[in-house]
Amino acid sequence: MTLVQLRHLLSLAETGSFTRSAEAMFITQPALSRSVQALERELGQPLFDRVGRRSELTPFGREVVQRAKQLVFEADELSASGRLMVAGKAGVIRVGLGSGPGALLMTPLLKTMATRYPGTRLDIARGDTTMLAQHLRDRRLDALVIDARSLVPAPDLRVDTLVEMRGAFLCRPDHPLTRWKGTLKFAALRQFPIASTPLSDEVARTMVERYGPQAHPGDCVTLQCEEIAALVDVARHSDAVVLTVRAAAPALVELDVRPALNISARFGLVTLAGRAPAPALPLVRRLVEQLMHD
Repeated sequence: MTLVQLRHLLSLAETGSFTRSAEAMFITQPALSRSVQALERELGQPLFDRVGRRSELTPFGREVVQRAKQLVFEADELSASGRLMVAGKAGVIRVGLGSGPGALLMTPLLKTMATRYPGTRLDIARGDTTMLAQHLRDRRLDALVIDARSLVPAPDLRVDTLVEMRGAFLCRPDHPLTRWKGTLKFAALRQFPIASTPLSDEVARTMVERYGPQAHPGDCVTLQCEEIAALVDVARHSDAVVLTVRAAAPALVELDVRPALNISARFGLVTLAGRAPAPALPLVRRLVEQLMHD
């Protein structure tokens, strides 16, 4: 039996007329008759007695109708639930955020979900890329938003680049380097603590190409953690220089280091390859694209 057959049954039980039910269901009368007869054959008993032009439920038919109403109701509820999840009005979405997205996205994402999509439960996990990727593989997360350059390529992971954001050396407005006379070289930055999140090999190579071996993060970075917000706060209250995406620290001043840094973070949405995404994931994707920009 099918839901279509059960809907035909309920319609006919309500109207008592094949003609009116066929019109209401937008099918032909013979098609409705074949549907009901097929259901009767499957159940092994008649569902209707034909009394003149009217079709009346048999005692067995009345029992079937009661159960059919519940089945159709549950199916409609399930369908409605799916639509609500896609629209971001129900369901659960579990997202892992890397250091950059955590600083730029977490609070706006939480506020947006609370105000515009209160029916959806949002669970956010923080941590380094390796840990978040393992949680994704273990199905403890539905997706990651991370700097794609920090992720080791793997066939079981799908990466969709969403946005690139410019990186910069930043410091507090009254930092000594803001009064530097002449061309500001990287060597001048080495006089002060340099703070950063863990940097990808690609960024490390770029820094060495720009400024020489002294610029390798393993040598020059003296303050490192996964939380950009903490590093920015340190830079606001000390002589530390922080290397991060420019948009993460609007209160800090960008240093005009020469040659120019010219690096960016490539933030991507990571999911398990070949797996159906969480229903609310397109909503998260749209919000990332709206909220993360220079």
